[in-house]
Parts: sequence; structure tokens; C-alpha cells
Amino acid sequence: MPSFKTSDLTKKQSYNLITGAIVPRPIAWVSTISESGLLNLAPFSFFNGIAVMPPTLGFTVAYADDDRGYKDTYRNLMANRECVVNMVTDTVAHAMNITAKGFAPDVDEFEEAALIPIESELVQPPRVKESLIQFECTLNQVVTLKNEVGHSDLMLCNILMIHVDEAIYLGDYKIDQTAYPVIGRMGGSHYTQTNDLFDMTRYHKIDNTTEL
Repeated sequence: MPSFKTSDLTKKQSYNLITGAIVPRPIAWVSTISESGLLNLAPFSFFNGIAVMPPTLGFTVAYADDDRGYKDTYRNLMANRECVVNMVTDTVAHAMNITAKGFAPDVDEFEEAALIPIESELVQPPRVKESLIQFECTLNQVVTLKNEVGHSDLMLCNILMIHVDEAIYLGDYKIDQTAYPVIGRMGGSHYTQTNDLFDMTRYHKIDNTTEL
């Protein structure tokens, strides 16, 4: 079995191993707004729900080249501490890929990807209308991860409001997993769709009875 000491790896080698091993990863499609009112939309695949109470999610802004400076998402969040995390489904996968390009700060990714921004209720940045689930968030804290090779910023955000499309809402605060075609990031240029589900009943640890 090949084994790798991470302190001996280059950034590219570490990236290839980690992104190829930890899969699939959900994608945070983050919309922010600059101090001057410019819209920004960018995807991040180091992302997940962090806690239920308080409702919290986190995504990491990584830097391929430290000489390029901070990304627009980071700068905008630090300026006004607000964002919307939009979930990515199969119908908007191509649009998401367009917004992953390294556009200049004055470019509106909504326009570039032909997406419709819609007004949020509690934060300034708009939601992506085409997204089936959107989380309105405020920035709680930033955890900077750094070594001699580079750095990443983990953005921990409080969820203020959750918007769920009626097409995938079952009622009783439940989402229809069979109708929710969310995609996940794999290694390299590969993605996956969550359309191959199976059920597994969880058991209580003590008496081995099924969990309701």
C-alpha cells in the first residue's frame, strides 16, 4: 500500500490525494456582495454542515497561488459578513462550472452564467433562483490554516434562513432525497450525482434495537 508523509508533499500532490480520497464532496455555491455592490458567485467543494445547533455550515477558501491575493468571496465576507450558500443540482452543474473561472472582481458571475439573482430576506447577497436549496448566512468566524507551503481560510457561517423548493419538500421539515438531484465533487474533473440511493436502518448502541 503506497503511503505518504504529508510534510513531504507538494501542494499539488496533497491536493490530488485529498480530493481524490475524500469523495463525494458537496459544493457550496457562495454568493456574496462587495462593499460597492458588485455581485460575486463562486463554488467551493471543501464544504459541509458543521452543526445543527446552532445551525452552522463551513466552507474553505483555498488559494492555488498565494501571489494572486485573496479571493473575492473572502474579501466580500470580511467586508460585510454575509453570504448565501446555494446547493448545486444537475440542472445547474454547467453554470456552476462557469462561475469557477477566475473572473476579475468587477465581473458579475450571475450574468456570465446566465443565472437569475433573487432577493434574500435577511442578508444582502442574492440567492440563485435556479438552486433548489439556499442558505442565508452570516459569518461567525474565520479559521486560518497555514504552513510554509500555503494557506486556506475556513469560513464558519451561521445559518439564518433555509429556502427549500416545493418540488423537493415533503412537509414536516423533511426534504425528499429521491427528488433532490444534488451533485458532488470527485477527484480531478469528475463529479457524481446522488441518484443511486439505498436505505440502512441505524441501531441504538446499547440494546441493538432499531432507531426510529
